[in-house]
Amino acid sequence: MGGAKKTTTATKDKSSSSKDSKKGKKDKGEGGPKKAEITVMVNEQQAMKIIQNSKVITVQDLARQTGVKISAANAFLRKSTEEGTVKRVGGYSGHHLYQAASS
Repeated sequence: MGGAKKTTTATKDKSSSSKDSKKGKKDKGEGGPKKAEITVMVNEQQAMKIIQNSKVITVQDLARQTGVKISAANAFLRKSTEEGTVKRVGGYSGHHLYQAASS
């Protein structure tokens, strides 16, 4: 009862031409907006000014305000904690709070 519908020659021509046009669009990565470069090093003067002007700061806050990756901000805060310029005052499970050490 019924069966497969026969395709006309016009339909065959349309399908073959659409396959040809799709083959040319495989160049991915071209066009589109370019990603901005992310700064890897923290500007220490700028970071210390941000820390001193805030009551407490997290790694995520410092990274956002200085425009660096969280790993770079975390490395800066750990180094500053070891030097004694910044102290850890709270937080839990890797989400620590830092503030400038009072001199």
